[in-house]
Amino acid sequence: MKENNLTILSKVLLALVGLLFIGSLFVPMWRIELDAPQYPEGLVLQLHANKIGGDVDIINGLNHYIGMATLHSENFFEFTVLPYVFGAFAFLSIILIFINNRKFVFGFLVILVTFVVLAGIDFYRWNYEYGHNLNPDAAIKVPGMSYQPPLIGYKQLLNFGAYSIPDTGGLMLIGAGMLLFFVVLKEFKFKKSI
Repeated sequence: MKENNLTILSKVLLALVGLLFIGSLFVPMWRIELDAPQYPEGLVLQLHANKIGGDVDIINGLNHYIGMATLHSENFFEFTVLPYVFGAFAFLSIILIFINNRKFVFGFLVILVTFVVLAGIDFYRWNYEYGHNLNPDAAIKVPGMSYQPPLIGYKQLLNFGAYSIPDTGGLMLIGAGMLLFFVVLKEFKFKKSI
């Protein structure tokens, strides 16, 4: 069963993956930046693992005029669950060092990819509902207009340009995923040559 054991480098990278998951809990994961002529400094909505931050009150005030729901951290069950999910991923990364079996690391990668796909679907659903379920009594109504922010990238919403991009925590999570993918690739494809 020695051929299934992890190399020292893989164990070090798994420890780093665990640290990245833990670190992502303390910084914003995602940001939606809004640029408009009346806000030359821009507005930002930051999504942490456990809350919404940034210019929430200003954005809620603006969204009221077009009939969008106000944003409150307690309205999203995801903020209750995500800290535990990332904590579990960090714990699993460290446990895999001691399990010392590349097949389990591959299993962890499959779990992580599944989580990322489900999280992306959930984020899209959240953006869709937020941008389409408008109050019919709103002060400003543009027939046929929806205000769904982009999942990732840029979108023009009336006079606002909306940028949806990873923040520091999101970059840490991307880094953790890339390192985990590298460990699996190294252990299964290149182990004999290293």
